[in-house]
Amino acid sequence: MIKNMDRGILFMLLSALISALNGAIAKILSQDFSALEIVFYRNLLGVAIVLYTLKHTPPILKGGKFHLLFLRGVFGASAMVLFFYTITVIPLGEAITLNKTSPFFVSILAFYLVNEHLSKKAMLALAIGFIGIVFITKPWGLSISYAHFLGVMGGFFAAAAYATIKKIKDIYDTRVIMLSFMGVGTLLPLILFIISIWVKNPPEFLEFLFTGISWHSEWYLWLLIGFMSIVSTASQYFLTKAYSLSKASIIGVISYTNIPFAIGFGYMLGDAFPDFWTFSGIGLIVLGGVLVSRAK
Repeated sequence: MIKNMDRGILFMLLSALISALNGAIAKILSQDFSALEIVFYRNLLGVAIVLYTLKHTPPILKGGKFHLLFLRGVFGASAMVLFFYTITVIPLGEAITLNKTSPFFVSILAFYLVNEHLSKKAMLALAIGFIGIVFITKPWGLSISYAHFLGVMGGFFAAAAYATIKKIKDIYDTRVIMLSFMGVGTLLPLILFIISIWVKNPPEFLEFLFTGISWHSEWYLWLLIGFMSIVSTASQYFLTKAYSLSKASIIGVISYTNIPFAIGFGYMLGDAFPDFWTFSGIGLIVLGGVLVSRAK
């Protein structure tokens, strides 16, 4: 019999591979769709898939703590919007690596919100991770690109979303947790599409949130959207199951395997191969993430 921990690791490996593939598809679609459109269509189809499974096999867990379920949706949807935007403007490997800064934010949030002790080892890990971010963003001119900053913010929101899973995993069906995430991920872009009708000249740093929505007649684009919805729904399912079956510290380490997957997919799509500083930054962020997990 496969132990729960082994199953959790397997689910995370599958989620990591599919997540990298999902990012590659999003990068292809970004040539015709805005990041917000990709998020909207991906989640709209994802909601349909999850609702079908819930109708076929109703959830048995009682539920409760709706505010946490809603917050999981808000945090997860925000992380997705920022993640897909960074994919469109920086190399795929870098975008996914910056999103993987979430374990550092988990530690920081735990320290400030629940007074969890930060050991010297944990503080060292945070410092190493921060240096890794510096190497990737290369702020040699004392400034970092806005896209890299949003990538780090995506990691923050992802950390907040993951933290809520542990709070509600025993009272909500995995599919219901996914539905909260995808439901908000559908409604948020829709609201922004409507607002964009009146917001004609948004500030430059907010332009990616007010792109409006357009129709595309090319059948292969919708085929890609459908495929991305299926694989990303599977990735979210495997991720949620992984965090439910194994310790978050172990799963967090395994999740870093999506970085080499993403670098490979990105290179095949035309991204420049990471330079010395980027590779060093990726290595430091992974090392910091491993140390954070072992410091808990």
